[in-house]
Amino acid sequence: MSKAEELAAVSMSFSPDKFPSRPELFDFHGVSMTHYFTDNWENIQNFQARPDDILIATYPKAGTTWVSYILDLLHFGQTERQTSVPIYNRVPFLEIIVPPLYSGKDLVDNLPTSPRLIKTHYPVQFVPKSFWEQNCRVVYLARNAKDNMVSYFHFDRMNMAQPEAGDWSSYIPRFIEGKLVFGSWYDHVNNWWKKKQTYPKLHYMFYEDLVQDTGQEIDKLCGFLGLSRSDEEKRRVTDGAHFDNMKKDDMANYSTNAIMDFKISPFMRKGKVGDWKNHFSVAQSEMFDEDYKKKMTDVTLQFRTEI
Repeated sequence: MSKAEELAAVSMSFSPDKFPSRPELFDFHGVSMTHYFTDNWENIQNFQARPDDILIATYPKAGTTWVSYILDLLHFGQTERQTSVPIYNRVPFLEIIVPPLYSGKDLVDNLPTSPRLIKTHYPVQFVPKSFWEQNCRVVYLARNAKDNMVSYFHFDRMNMAQPEAGDWSSYIPRFIEGKLVFGSWYDHVNNWWKKKQTYPKLHYMFYEDLVQDTGQEIDKLCGFLGLSRSDEEKRRVTDGAHFDNMKKDDMANYSTNAIMDFKISPFMRKGKVGDWKNHFSVAQSEMFDEDYKKKMTDVTLQFRTEI
């Protein structure tokens, strides 16, 4: 039994109702975090990246699993791993540590694949320096703030390893103030955008573009990664990574993950652009937009809230 299979077996023996109480948020080097992402800090900072590692970076709930799944298919195709190993073990979450379930770093260290696909939600300043030293390729996926917040709200409701979501009206100011795990959405997307200007091996993508024309975004990814794939292969990736197909796939939809309560909400909910309109009142939307204008001053970074 591989390390990934062992960890999956341990995970399956857990359930959300057996999970410890939800973690508290605290300030960690200026970023709101919980202990699940800081307890292994020193080991993560000393992580040794390899030159062919690919880092997938996002603010939480910006389409991380989607782009991870696409990259996994592009690199390794439809193999037995796709039907037997959950995506969170194929593309490990580097900084997470949830004893006794798993350590993301251990999963990365035991990955049998090359290149290794590695996921992080870290703001850019927390990324282990070896990724930059080894000149690794980085794929960053950003999602418009309103839809990202809605998705994160539902995620916080159902994930026992996250602080309580509370009600929607109190969630909005917390998002605005960066009082959610991994801190401010505004700092996250802006600072990764700035990094792109000085680090040529960073491919910055937008969730809305991926929804609008998945095939075109896959073409761009292939160009960035130096992958030559036939039209037929790329079509298989596009079909396999369709939201409805992933939502039904137990190896992609996190239904095997012990820390999530699907009775509250599915991990993969809608995958749409513009669902924020079903959550924000007119007053909430106007208040949010006013604050947004003050924080998003870089005119070169533009988001779409509908397509």
